[in-house]
Amino acid sequence: MKTPTRVLTCAELGREWLIALLEHYGLRVEWTPTGCEILGSYWGDCEAGLIGDCLWVRDDTPVHSALHEACHAICMDHERRARLHTDAGGECLEENSVCYLQILLADELPGVGRERMWADMDAWGYSFRLGSARTWFEQDAEDARNWLIQHGLIDENQQPLWRLRQD
Repeated sequence: MKTPTRVLTCAELGREWLIALLEHYGLRVEWTPTGCEILGSYWGDCEAGLIGDCLWVRDDTPVHSALHEACHAICMDHERRARLHTDAGGECLEENSVCYLQILLADELPGVGRERMWADMDAWGYSFRLGSARTWFEQDAEDARNWLIQHGLIDENQQPLWRLRQD
């Protein structure tokens, strides 16, 4: 798949799809009006934000950003989630697991899928040791996959289990 010239936005995806996906996890999605600052955004600009159980996005927020931040909330332990505001924190392996899960969840969204997610992650500048999101996912992400299985977030077939990390 050729890398798109621009990444897919939440407006292009449609609100209902993101809301329905994240409801499985008990996460809410709030839309920030165009031109306003996104609450809880660590990076600012159009990047998604997190406060408690709420993901904040704008129409121009990239879908990859929305999924990435949501996956932080899904992957963090209960204690961190209880005080979540802007900075998700976490260790390197958890960050890799967040990236892995966002790719899996992309398959649950119409018009997105892992191919588009890999391309958008590469276009946005995610960096992986092997050079691309796809190569990392297919050849170098066994530790992230195992972490997600160990924490009860996906099964052995890489299917989401639709629950938050509990430990």
